[in-house]
Amino acid sequence: MAHTPHELHEEFPEYADKISALKQSDAHFVKLSEEYHTLNRDVHRAETDVEPTDDAHMAEMRKKRMVLKDEIARLLSA
Repeated sequence: MAHTPHELHEEFPEYADKISALKQSDAHFVKLSEEYHTLNRDVHRAETDVEPTDDAHMAEMRKKRMVLKDEIARLLSA
């Protein structure tokens, strides 16, 4: 399988233990991380032309990914 950039453990390496703990104890964090993971894979597949998309859709997916990442970062730093 190809390497997918922007995985949570790469984006927040200093929070690896906290990510694991929250995935086991916080349903909201689990939901956010699953949404992020799915969207990140979709962006990667579009960027590598596995599943091409138009520029507007790509921009929208990237914006949504950033919103999810910001919310995850907020939870991690709390």
